[in-house]
Amino acid sequence: MDKGDFKLTSAEIGTLWGEYVNGTAVDIINKYMVSIIEDEKIRTLFEDAIRTFEKQKKQISTFIENEGFPVPIGFTDSDLNKGTKRLFSDIFCLHYLHIMTLHGLLGHQTSLSASVRKDLRYFYDSCNNDGKRMYHQTIELLLEKGHFQRDPYFYPESTPEFISGQQFLDGYFGDKRPLAATEIISLSFNLKKKILEKTLSIAFSQVAQSKEVREFLKSSQKTSDNQIQALSNILKKDNLPVPMSWESEITTSQDSPLSDKLMLYHIGFLMQTAQAYHGVGLASAMRADLVVTYEKTILKNLMVTKEWFNIMTQYKWLEEPPLSPNRKNLAKDK
Repeated sequence: MDKGDFKLTSAEIGTLWGEYVNGTAVDIINKYMVSIIEDEKIRTLFEDAIRTFEKQKKQISTFIENEGFPVPIGFTDSDLNKGTKRLFSDIFCLHYLHIMTLHGLLGHQTSLSASVRKDLRYFYDSCNNDGKRMYHQTIELLLEKGHFQRDPYFYPESTPEFISGQQFLDGYFGDKRPLAATEIISLSFNLKKKILEKTLSIAFSQVAQSKEVREFLKSSQKTSDNQIQALSNILKKDNLPVPMSWESEITTSQDSPLSDKLMLYHIGFLMQTAQAYHGVGLASAMRADLVVTYEKTILKNLMVTKEWFNIMTQYKWLEEPPLSPNRKNLAKDK
């Protein structure tokens, strides 16, 4: 069926809107990072990421405009303070690009799964291909520089085994069984993203102009740290390594390279997307202590996100997505 035969659905418009706003936020941060990076190979990857998003941004705008919707404001060069001091090391910038590429890949896949019209499906296919290319490149460069920490190794069993009883679910009483490989996937994934969230909260709290934003960022840093410790302790009790932290990759600069609006939005974006990963971890957890840890993390993040929402709306920094028609208002007497 040709694209002219039917309009984009609400889900398709919603994915485009989200891709645009989130993409412009990361793009501005990438532009700052490329301005401070000294390593030629790392800078080349960031330049590629900026060019790639510029192409995607134009296509997203065209999709939205052709449906008669206004293109979101998102984030622009006005959110970037040029000529400021270095806030991050080159290696942290590379880690950031790698983790945000993971976010992008999962986001594009979600958008693709919500899309029916052929031209939009092909667009998200191309976004996926761009993301996969960047994923391979960031891993290869992290490995080359000795900064990619692989997940724990397992030693193979001699034969397959079946779960034999309720004790497989125990996590607090008696002898806990070792973590399953399926559980470590989510533990590792969530830890790496939480470490990024904490590192950015520390850095942004150093440079934020608003006292209210600074206090929130310090609070989110504490929340992230508590959750990192809770997840790490589960790995440590099984004598498994935990992902490395990146706090030492932040400089002592208090010179803000980004607007408070962008920094606060970005932390909120990381917290909200983390909820989906925590949910996956909860769904795959079969040990009681893991289940409780994920439940506590999800509930705490809901509380922190509410506080974030209040600050964003107080300053009128949170852009409203397209809404469905309000039929009650339309039915009122004229």
